[in-house]
Amino acid sequence: MKVVMELPDELKLKEDEVKIAALAKLYELGKISSGKAAKLLGISRVEFLDLLGKYKVQVEPDTEEDLLKDIENA
Repeated sequence: MKVVMELPDELKLKEDEVKIAALAKLYELGKISSGKAAKLLGISRVEFLDLLGKYKVQVEPDTEEDLLKDIENA
């Protein structure tokens, strides 16, 4: 699925920033694992978890299910 969104130029956001913010929010809502989000961004899981602080998303302890998903996505 591809999402197209028009944002005002005055926001001065780069496409990557919007993608990171969206994935950070999806992670916060429990809709995506940190491993899957990292894979979509082309970065390591540790790098993604580090980015979450910039977006003020608290990193929750992974459940066993999350860890298994991350292993599967690796």
